[in-house]
Amino acid sequence: MFGRIPSFDFRALGAGLLHLMYPCLCVACGDDLPAGKSCFCFSCRLKLEPTGMHLQEENDFTHRLWGQLPVVHGASMYYFTRKSPIQRALHQLKYHNKPEVGIKLGREMGYLLAQSPYYRDIEVVVPVPLHPRKEQLRGYNQSAMFAEGISEVLGIPFDVRSLARKIYSESQTKKKRLDRFVNVETSFEVTRPSAFTGRHILLVDDVLTTGATLESCGQTILAVQGARLSLATIAIAV
Repeated sequence: MFGRIPSFDFRALGAGLLHLMYPCLCVACGDDLPAGKSCFCFSCRLKLEPTGMHLQEENDFTHRLWGQLPVVHGASMYYFTRKSPIQRALHQLKYHNKPEVGIKLGREMGYLLAQSPYYRDIEVVVPVPLHPRKEQLRGYNQSAMFAEGISEVLGIPFDVRSLARKIYSESQTKKKRLDRFVNVETSFEVTRPSAFTGRHILLVDDVLTTGATLESCGQTILAVQGARLSLATIAIAV
């Protein structure tokens, strides 16, 4: 009699072929990653500074916005420092046409938020919008990529249509807090108030620095009746 023919794992073969065609790469250094693993390689992950803010009722994020914006909660995944893997990842996302970096980081944030008691009733994820002209030049909104990854993991919708940037403002990178706020204080508008009415919204961006952009966006959202607001960013500047 013939022995039993061993079963063949076609899913594993498919995953292996997919990895060969579209390799998983570290979002910071570009080194190859095992399929299905973290978006950072082992070497880069050792150099990262996770914040743990998603599990802290009060943290550096909420303190930075204290007295400026009433939020349910706020958290960043990593501390942002110069020449760190998170800085390299954000440069890949913003300046090197790598929107997939934002989606991968969004998924990682989504897994963290799923463990947190503070984000269980989030109803929609909203990215800080770019002005249409700037988005056309870049090809995508990096914060929308982050929102997409979070939405995918949490299983809640993300909305890129209901909040708009109506004024084309200068880069915020080298501005002080007051200058940043003046630069964006009237830049945003809610185009579909019904999408936010009575809902708990998660507003997301790439980096929290002074908080001026999130403050302006958040105030615009909270002007909608019954809206509640939580915030999340990839990183927080030290």
